Amino acid sequence: MSVLTAQAFASSREARVFGEEAYENDRVLSRLCFIRESQKYPDDFTAGHAFKAARLLFGNWDQAFAEQLIDEFRLPVKRRIKKLSRGQLSAVGVIIGLASRAEITFFDEPYLGLDAVARQLFYDRLLADFTGHPRTIVLSSHLIDEVANLLDHVIVIDEGKILIDAEAEALRGSAATVMGPAAKVDAFLNGKKLLHRESIASLASVTIEEVLSPAERAEAATLGLDVMPVSLQQLVIRKTSGNHGGRQLPASGTELDALEASR
Repeated sequence: MSVLTAQAFASSREARVFGEEAYENDRVLSRLCFIRESQKYPDDFTAGHAFKAARLLFGNWDQAFAEQLIDEFRLPVKRRIKKLSRGQLSAVGVIIGLASRAEITFFDEPYLGLDAVARQLFYDRLLADFTGHPRTIVLSSHLIDEVANLLDHVIVIDEGKILIDAEAEALRGSAATVMGPAAKVDAFLNGKKLLHRESIASLASVTIEEVLSPAERAEAATLGLDVMPVSLQQLVIRKTSGNHGGRQLPASGTELDALEASR
């Protein structure tokens, strides 16, 4: 994101936005908004100063929307930014990113310090404003389940490699977890692409990266096996857990609870 917004140089190859390089290119930069994880402002700036500067920088700035968000986030606009809490500082970035209405808006972990209520407010306003004012919004997040319903396209990068680059709708239902007696699970899943396996005594929970047909689901039920959907967050965990020295992450609480119940 830093390279795309001309705040860092590419170490190899090139990055283009709207078909052009962004560095020192006002035609590109005037159409972008980048809200960083740790956004920096001048020491003497108040939140109000930051919004006034944003109003000058972004041609699509919506002042009425900004004032609505300021009220909803209960942000003290006259307080110096360096005196704001971590959550209040995040709220400043969220408000600028949303009210800018830039053609491409980058949010890098924008919710740090925000409580659950404030994060949900951000998601709700983001979705509602995107519906009324469509544009490209790039959201970098580790809270995958929280943002899953907002996503049209998903890119997962792990240690510099792209593991997933797909439409969100295509990912939903692309994997399943099968649980039950280990021997029956292994026989049923023979030949299928396995992402993760967890065992407790004679029971097993196995996640596969395949779509089970209605006939296969019926067969699993006949064998007494439980088939559960895999959330986007679980899919990301399963896809990345094998890329860290072969170490597998533990099963989710849902899987362990289900296995214990089966016992």
